[in-house]
Amino acid sequence: MTLSAVGPAANHPPGIVGVHVLPADHHDGPWDSIITPPEVKERLLGTALLVLRHGWVLGQLGGAPHGLVLLSGPPGTGKTTLCQGLAQKVALALAPRGATTFVEVDPHAFPSDMLGEGPRAVQRLFSDTLPELAARRPHTIVLVDEIEALAVRRSTASFETNPVDVHRATDALLSGLDMLRTTCPQVLVLGTTNFAAAVDEAFLDRADLVLRLGLPDRPTVERILRESLAEAAGIFPGLLGVAFDEALIAELAERCTGLDGRRVRKLVLSAMGSHPEVALDPGLMTADHLRAAVDAELPARAR
Repeated sequence: MTLSAVGPAANHPPGIVGVHVLPADHHDGPWDSIITPPEVKERLLGTALLVLRHGWVLGQLGGAPHGLVLLSGPPGTGKTTLCQGLAQKVALALAPRGATTFVEVDPHAFPSDMLGEGPRAVQRLFSDTLPELAARRPHTIVLVDEIEALAVRRSTASFETNPVDVHRATDALLSGLDMLRTTCPQVLVLGTTNFAAAVDEAFLDRADLVLRLGLPDRPTVERILRESLAEAAGIFPGLLGVAFDEALIAELAERCTGLDGRRVRKLVLSAMGSHPEVALDPGLMTADHLRAAVDAELPARAR
């Protein structure tokens, strides 16, 4: 198998939806856009750098790392964006030692219409495709979104409700991870899931780090609102008054606590699009437009 094309438009093997060379200027942004407690990013970055910088040496330890990190949490908490930002952040830190290959895998892109083809595709991914990509550069990061689609928890999956291929795909993933770690310790696999309870126990046991991203607390919601409004004011100066109204931001944050970060960010867009005249000139957006956007977002019982 030869993989010569690089980029999201390339004709990649089953499961792979993008291959990128990092660092790259157009990949800047995601890491800083996700607001988390500082220790979350520190642990994530530290684990990634340790595995990619010292993977070959760490393999001599009895408790050698698997080069596997799992991010779990509700939708909208920034798991995928954080992983994408991590790849660029790591690539920048390790750039003096060479470039980083960033591979994006979509579990739903594996063939499933033919008996046994899905597990075989997973096996080929780990035994052929990823090692070939990893041989190109000193560091490789693989992102697998919705990892529960491949690592189905076998202890709760029945053969009546789950085809045998589902169980075999989990087996293929686990054996593939073990093989990849032995042959390519310079590879880091990042997995995300909205449903940690659906992920196989053996997969969780292999993870070097499991991070749960929860819904943002009130101070974090305030930061998200403040940054989102400041970004909008940078484009539409008429919003400067709203963007720096700390009392308004505190009021909105109080009401929005409990929403995920994505919904909080989209409140500004929702307010901009609430009336045709505001949509034509977003600089006309007022505090009342923002309050109305919050009213529309929150369940009736929370108003």
